[in-house]
Amino acid sequence: MDTEPWMRGTHGELDVLRRAVIHALELAGEDVEKWCGGLSNEEMFARPLGLAPVAFHLRHIARSLDRLLTYAEDRALDQGQLAALRTEIEEGPSPSEVLSEFRAGVTRAKERVRAFAPEHYADARGIGRKRLPTTVGGVLVHCAEHTARHVGQAVTTVKVVRGTVDSLRK
Repeated sequence: MDTEPWMRGTHGELDVLRRAVIHALELAGEDVEKWCGGLSNEEMFARPLGLAPVAFHLRHIARSLDRLLTYAEDRALDQGQLAALRTEIEEGPSPSEVLSEFRAGVTRAKERVRAFAPEHYADARGIGRKRLPTTVGGVLVHCAEHTARHVGQAVTTVKVVRGTVDSLRK
């Protein structure tokens, strides 16, 4: 079995928090390539048992990373980000376009995570319209865990779509 990104000794130039977030994003990318690469249009947009489609999770990851990091950078969302939020669940793009958006979003997120300085982790930030209180460090941790959660949901949906539910029981 291949080692996960956090076990490869990479990104040693970064502090532990940014390194962990980047490793989580790298693992997300590897899992998406393994499980979601090559999905047909039908598989990418299937809604088995009412589950959200794989495409939703992949687009949501890319777009939510953008939104979260915008908040961490102490900026407001722009109209493009708000418009994109409203279309995450819609069908339309091809599977290759969905995967391209995911890849680009994760790549850009890793660049943005690198730009944060550890001395700002405790800086206060507000999230969402209600400006719920958090910190830069809190947002960075949430980027990692939120991404991992949605990758897990996408992988589970792929398994259900492909009829390999029995593999979940092993």
